[in-house]
Amino acid sequence: MQPLHSPYKRQSKKLPIPVLGLGLVMLLNFASPTSSCTEQERSSLLKFLSELSQDGGLAVSWQDATDCCKWDGISCSQDRTVTDVSLASRSLQGHISPSLGNLTGLLRLNLSHNLLSGALPQELVSSSSIITIDVSFNRLKGDLNELPSSTPTRPLQVLNISSNRFTGEFPSSTWVAMKNLVALNASNNSFTGHIPTNFCANSPYFAVLELSYNQFSGSIPTGLGSCSMLRVFKAVHNNLNGNLPDELFNATSLECLSFSNNDLEGRFDGTPVVKLSNLVVLDLGGNSFNGTIPDSIGQLSRLQELHLDHNKMYGELPSTLGSCKYLTTIDLKGNNFSGNLEKVNFSTLPNLKTLDIYMNNFSGTIPESIYSCSNLTALRLSENNFHGQLSSGIGNLKYLSFLSLAGNSFTNITKALQILKGSRNLTTLLIGRNFMKEVIPQDENIDGFENLQILTIENCSLSGNIPLWLSKLPNLRLLDLSGNQLAGPIPGWINSLNHLFYLDISSNSLTGESPITLMEMPMVTAMHNETYLDPWFFELPVYSDPSLQYRVLTALPTGLNLSKNNFIGVIPPQIGAIPGELNSLNFLSAFDVSNNDLEGPIPTGPQFSTFPSSSFAGNPKVCSPMLLHRCNSAQASPTSISTNQYVNKAVFAIAFGVFF
Repeated sequence: MQPLHSPYKRQSKKLPIPVLGLGLVMLLNFASPTSSCTEQERSSLLKFLSELSQDGGLAVSWQDATDCCKWDGISCSQDRTVTDVSLASRSLQGHISPSLGNLTGLLRLNLSHNLLSGALPQELVSSSSIITIDVSFNRLKGDLNELPSSTPTRPLQVLNISSNRFTGEFPSSTWVAMKNLVALNASNNSFTGHIPTNFCANSPYFAVLELSYNQFSGSIPTGLGSCSMLRVFKAVHNNLNGNLPDELFNATSLECLSFSNNDLEGRFDGTPVVKLSNLVVLDLGGNSFNGTIPDSIGQLSRLQELHLDHNKMYGELPSTLGSCKYLTTIDLKGNNFSGNLEKVNFSTLPNLKTLDIYMNNFSGTIPESIYSCSNLTALRLSENNFHGQLSSGIGNLKYLSFLSLAGNSFTNITKALQILKGSRNLTTLLIGRNFMKEVIPQDENIDGFENLQILTIENCSLSGNIPLWLSKLPNLRLLDLSGNQLAGPIPGWINSLNHLFYLDISSNSLTGESPITLMEMPMVTAMHNETYLDPWFFELPVYSDPSLQYRVLTALPTGLNLSKNNFIGVIPPQIGAIPGELNSLNFLSAFDVSNNDLEGPIPTGPQFSTFPSSSFAGNPKVCSPMLLHRCNSAQASPTSISTNQYVNKAVFAIAFGVFF
């Protein structure tokens, strides 16, 4: 497994739910428990009910003989007109009946978070009364039909069709009739084509446009610059290309501008971004922007999140960045920024929670002003050119949970660990490829780290034994000490790490016999490790290689790697002959016991038939119908395991890749 610190393509961590847009148009609901709906409305609702294959218990409440204004999820006005159908999260299945369009006084329709399928009836979008439609988080599919250009003005203000399965070209003429539209959320679908240009020309109140996670292409329409009320424009994860048009920056009410993971380009310092003085979130990560961060960035006084990661930007960070005093997130990873961070006075950023500058060319030492950011929870400085010793000032970061310093030139690992043990909230510590050729501290006084779950100190050429203080980390889940020069035996206390499910101590100089206690660890004996029930999230994604991202601890594979050491003796029988019971592990997707000295037949069955013969290569005493060495009758059942008296550099490696 590669070091867990190298992010690749940034993934958005926000669900595209238009909270702001819905909040803009929340209206008072004047319901009267004494009102009674009309016969037409009752029959329209019952028609809707009849087309549901699963009604979530509505049939119990929706009785034909009762007043439908008293039905579950239904509200009426004082003149006996149905105004609200609110049936979110009811496990409804089936189609949405067009009969709901016959509710002539309906104002708000909320069918979100159900299992509804089929099309969205055009009768709802073209309704002469509905002002809010929310059908998000369903299984609706098909095209979103265009309304005829002759359609009179419709009252619709909020349309949320996000997280469905809609496809096809996104409508353009439909919005001509939507002169009251305030918020549109079509994210998490498969719409194609260009983004329409006429939203604001038709609706002067248009404020929220959310088109993320679709397949939109082409350039960003210049017409959106005329949206004087536009506050949120998000089109994350699409196929947009070209430059940011200058006209876009005329939409000076913008608070959130998010175009990450597209194919946009151009010089960032050539854009008039300073005109967006109300900007709170600026997210342009995962594109091909170049240039520097201009000094004018400091004029964005309301800015809270700055994401410019995975672009082609360069130069030093401007000192004016410290003027953005409300910043909570600075994400610049995966660029070519350079220089000394001392130029930025981080003490003027008291709200900063995440600083991620992974994979750049920054140099010098860590500025002391960073330790003034008392709310910092995630700090990633890995893959740069920092040097020096860790300052005791990091102890001021009482909320620090995620720290990655890997791939720099830091020194004095003993001092670093003595300082970091006081970080009581630290759960992830990645410090590999530093402290080259030092001695790993054996000091039993390194206590603390009681909440640490991930620890990697790989590829440092550290000498010494596996230290006792590791046994005092009660919540440790993943430990990587590979690529060092650790000597001595595997300590007997290893089985006290009850929560450990990944251990890599390969490529060291460990000696002695493999202890039986290693085979008593829960990660080896348990069929289902309790870690896989833990919903714990990383503060920042960690990566085992450029193509594998882990945001959730439960996604990491179970692994035990002891290869490339100097062990002697007999392989413990608990893992000796290949047991047939492994066939019952239907979640096992990778299995490799090659280049050992195993013997006996390879189990047959549906699971093992999926593994290539290379998984068993280098074991001359194993046999199988799939191998050249076939089993005879005397080998029909698994036998004992033997090893050479001394196996140089490798005895065994077990790797279980558990993926769902």
